[in-house]
This record gives sequence, structure tokens and C-alpha cells, in this order.
Amino acid sequence: MSARYSRLSRAAVVLAASALALSACTGPAASPEGESGEPGGTGAPITVGTTDKVTSLDPAGSYDNGSFMVMNQVFPFLLNSEPGSPDPSNDLAESAEFTSPTDFTVKLKPGLKWANGHDLDSKDVKHSFDRQLKIADPNGPSSLLGNVESIEAPDATTVVFKLKVANDQTFPQVLTSPVGPIVDDEVFPADKLVDDQAIVDAKAFGGQYVIDSYSKNSLVSFKANEAYNGVLGAPANNAAAIKYYADANNLKLEIQQGKIDVAWRSLTPTDIEDLEKDDKLTVHKGPGGELRYIVFNFDSMPYGAKTDEADAAKAKAVRQAAAHLIDRQAIATNVYKDTYTPAYSFVPQGFTGAIEPLKEMYGTDGKPDADKAKKVLEDAGVETPVKLALQYNPDHYGPNSGDEYAAVKKQLEADKLFQIDLKSTEWVTYQKQRVTDYPAYQLGWFPDYSDADNYLSPFFAKENFLSNGYDNAEVDKLISEQRGQSDAAERTASIEELQRMVAEDLSTLPLLQGSQVAIAGKDVQNVDTTLDASFKFRLGVLSK
Repeated sequence: MSARYSRLSRAAVVLAASALALSACTGPAASPEGESGEPGGTGAPITVGTTDKVTSLDPAGSYDNGSFMVMNQVFPFLLNSEPGSPDPSNDLAESAEFTSPTDFTVKLKPGLKWANGHDLDSKDVKHSFDRQLKIADPNGPSSLLGNVESIEAPDATTVVFKLKVANDQTFPQVLTSPVGPIVDDEVFPADKLVDDQAIVDAKAFGGQYVIDSYSKNSLVSFKANEAYNGVLGAPANNAAAIKYYADANNLKLEIQQGKIDVAWRSLTPTDIEDLEKDDKLTVHKGPGGELRYIVFNFDSMPYGAKTDEADAAKAKAVRQAAAHLIDRQAIATNVYKDTYTPAYSFVPQGFTGAIEPLKEMYGTDGKPDADKAKKVLEDAGVETPVKLALQYNPDHYGPNSGDEYAAVKKQLEADKLFQIDLKSTEWVTYQKQRVTDYPAYQLGWFPDYSDADNYLSPFFAKENFLSNGYDNAEVDKLISEQRGQSDAAERTASIEELQRMVAEDLSTLPLLQGSQVAIAGKDVQNVDTTLDASFKFRLGVLSK
């Protein structure tokens, strides 16, 4: 997410339904098969724990892993991915295809309904995407719709997306992403966000589950949605819930004691290493697309456009000097026990087109080089030490964030070229303040879909979700062009060139690449199935 991120990147205990909420302190209650009388699977209730947080249940108002995890369970998509696969499949759609180079046409299944009984038709679909573009919330995912010119709904079951760039190879994936949830046009206004509880009270859900009870960032209880008619089918469990932990130590304790069934984001590397030795638990690992990075605000960073000493060349030198000083391997090993690896690019290794320009352009073969940092600052006429305010988040990205950014501070200050004012803020406030208040700050990213473009468009297109003032017309042009390049080799070359271009500008500074890790009881089935390259955690596949 983001920020899906950091999709980021993105504590929960899954209990059963509201009737089970009172047992949250003592662990998951096991219902006899079929006892709940609810539609869906007959497996016992599943409990999942996480330190993630929900920013907003309104798809137009959040772009982070914690919010999207809930949305994935309760909102329908035109296209979605089956568990175990990253590839788009029909969800609400009966068919979805290019009917011209710039027309992507979706035919809906007939007779679709929301859980509240409202009709689910093309008006809802058009409304969902139109409001994303109209609201364009700074913390929302509307930037993913940068290639959409307009949306038409010629009849109740037809939706036509008019695209700016022809043959957009990423668009089917975009429809599976955080901008893709379809919302009820009778509940969600066209021009403003809806409060979480109002969404719950309106039963405005069309996904695999509905929310049965909701206590924000404390406990969310789910039950199967009998109106759902999509690719995910009926859930394998008869009920589920997500409980949120402020402290990863409590998350670890409860998975050890069997009070939850799955621990999902984020335990410390030390905790994971320790839990691997517990014969009652299994540590599951899946493909990793997580990227951790520093964002620079081009307006408020040293020599930024809105500072008293505005100077674009000096600001760029500050960013490049920081890149020369960072020791990613030291952070990966000392802080994360190599559960993360150094990231020398904006596209993680493993994605088609990924290269490592930061390794070539900064430091010496990936290691810090203070002499190069000093020279770039001197050449630009920057006085040292550079005073830089750097913000990080202590809860959303896991408890090791404090150690991570203490290491960053120490590395930047080691040769007296920087003086770092390091501060932390909790996630809900952090989300609101990052765009306007922080000259440089931590974010993490979980991909919305499995394509290198998802690490480029949201960050470096002119209307990017970071809203950090970055604007490079050549980069913006090439981002648009590569989406429409149907020749695989040509598109890969463009993706490689984009990484070199943004490495020169450094509007963000990548640090680490991570993997997906979930810890589960031995009796929990199908955890590996949901740790796939779609990066969507599916409650519905879990059973015990």
C-alpha cells in the first residue's frame, strides 16, 4: 500500500463474530461445525494478530497495508487475484478486456447485490472511481488512476474505462489494487470521505466477508457475506476477526500462548528467530516486495523550494550526500538479522526490469563513502553540518524502526557532515502530518500489484501519492510511455532507464527490501497459500 506503505507498507486477532468479541482476552473460541448458522465455511473461527493500524475503511481515504487488509476482506473488486496467484481474475466482472487501444471494457455479472440489499451495478463502479479522482485525498490511492481519462456506464452491467495511454499493460492489475475496491453509491458521497462506523452501520460491503462488529484499531469481527459472488468463493472458516496490538511483545506472547492463531506483521527479527524454535508454531515465509525508504520533501527539506534558502542544486546535493553515507548492509544485519536485504534501487530485486543504480552511483560498491559525500556538498556550496529533521514511525513499521533510524542517524552524522534531529510519531498522526510537516521521513511500501510500474508511478509521476513536490517532466513522460509498451524487451529497457533517472534526483532514498512472514499454530492450514505474490492477506483461506 502503501504507504501502502507503505503498501506498505502495512496487529490483529481474528476472532469469530461479535458474539466472540468477549473472548478476545482468552483466545479463540471454537464453534461446533455449522453452529453459527452463518453462510460460508464450516471451519472453526480463526484469530490473526498484527501491529498494523487502520487509517480509514473508506478506499478513497487510505493507502496503507493495515487499512487495505480489512478492505480486501469486505469490498468487492472488478478483478481480483485467486489465493496463490498474483494474476488478475474476474471478481465482479464477467469479462474484462481492451475493446480498443484506449477502451478497457468490463461486463458485470448480472444480479449482484450489496450485503445491505442494494443493487450492485455499473453506477456503483463508475461512482467508485470517479470519487477517487474527485476526492484525491493526500493519503488515498487516487494516483494509481493517473491513466484514466474518464469512466462511462452505458448500461447497468457495462463499464468502459477511457485511458490516456493506449494498451496500458498495468491497468488490469490496477483494478486489483487499493484503488480498486467498489463502494455502494447510496452510502459513499461523491465528494467526501465516510466515517468507518458509518460504513459498518450501513452494511456497505460486497466482498467475501461483512464486518459484524468494529472497534477501530482494537478488534474487527467478520462473518461470511452470503451475497458475495466472486472469485474468492465462500470462506473456509465460519467466522474471523482482526485484533490490533500496540506492542509487538504482546503479539509474540499471545501467539506463543495459543490465544491467537496467526501473527501477521510485525514481529522483530529476534522474535521470529526465537519463535522458529517453538515446536507448537510454524514460521511461514512468502515472496517479498516490501521496500523501506526515506522520503524527501522538496519544499521543506534543507534548501527546499519553500525555505528561506531555496536552492534546487544544493537540495539535490544534500540528498546525494545522504545516499553516499548510508550503509544498508549494516542496518540489514545489525538491526534486522538479515530478514531484510539492502535495496539499491526503487524496484526490488526479483521484479522484471529491476537494476541497482544506487550501488553504481553512490558510495563505493554499495558501501558508504564519506569523501564522496563531502565532495558533492562542497561542489554545491553547502555548509556543513547540514541540519536535517528526520521523522520515523515506531508502530506501523515494526518495533525495530527505532533501531533502524538510530542507525541512519549515526551513519549520517559519523563524519560531521549532517546534524540529524530525529523524532517519532504514532501512525495515525504520522499519516496526516507527513505531507506537510516532515522535511524527511520514513515510509515503507507493499506493492499494490506485481509489476515494476507499481514502484515507479505512485512515487515519481507528477501527481504522485507522496505529494513531496517532485516533478520531472522527462520521468513523467517515460512512466506514461512504458505502461503502453506491449513489447516486453522495450518496456524492460524503459523501466531500467527510469530507475537511473530517479536515482539521479533521489526524491526517495531506498534502504531495505523485505519478505512476508507469518507465524501460525501447527493446526492452522493454508497460511502459505495467502503469502503469495499478490501481497494480499486472505482471511478466507485459513482454517484449522
